[in-house]
Amino acid sequence: MKHLFKAALNWASNKNQKETASRFTKNHQIKIEGKPILEVSAAKAFKGDPSLFNPEDLLLSSLVSCHMMSYLYVCSQNGIEVLEYSDNAEATLEVNADGSGCFTEVRLKPKVIIANSDQIELALELHAKANQLCFIANSCNFPVLHEASCESA
Repeated sequence: MKHLFKAALNWASNKNQKETASRFTKNHQIKIEGKPILEVSAAKAFKGDPSLFNPEDLLLSSLVSCHMMSYLYVCSQNGIEVLEYSDNAEATLEVNADGSGCFTEVRLKPKVIIANSDQIELALELHAKANQLCFIANSCNFPVLHEASCESA
């Protein structure tokens, strides 16, 4: 089964600002049919607008969101009632002298609260299964690590 996702990107030179080959506006829009326009820029470290999302933010956000949805799915399959889920994830990006770079790892730090204290061990183990199912994690060429915690209400 295949699914096709589409996104349209629009960028234009900022005529009101003097631009050079090394200094051009990084702000642009991404349109996905039926959804609000997403205003995007480069990260502040790369001379982008720090008030806008950047591709690095969006990649990390995709991993956090996809892992949570995969995790909730495997918990439901195993009869675990999740009451709360939060994450404070971190992504490490290394930039080389030539300007290239890549993410070297992402650390997800999910904190989960479940209804039944007898299921805490299983709830922690299910992060590995969720990672195996996560579409975004499966598309990455860097490790997605988990530092999960779990408690009961």
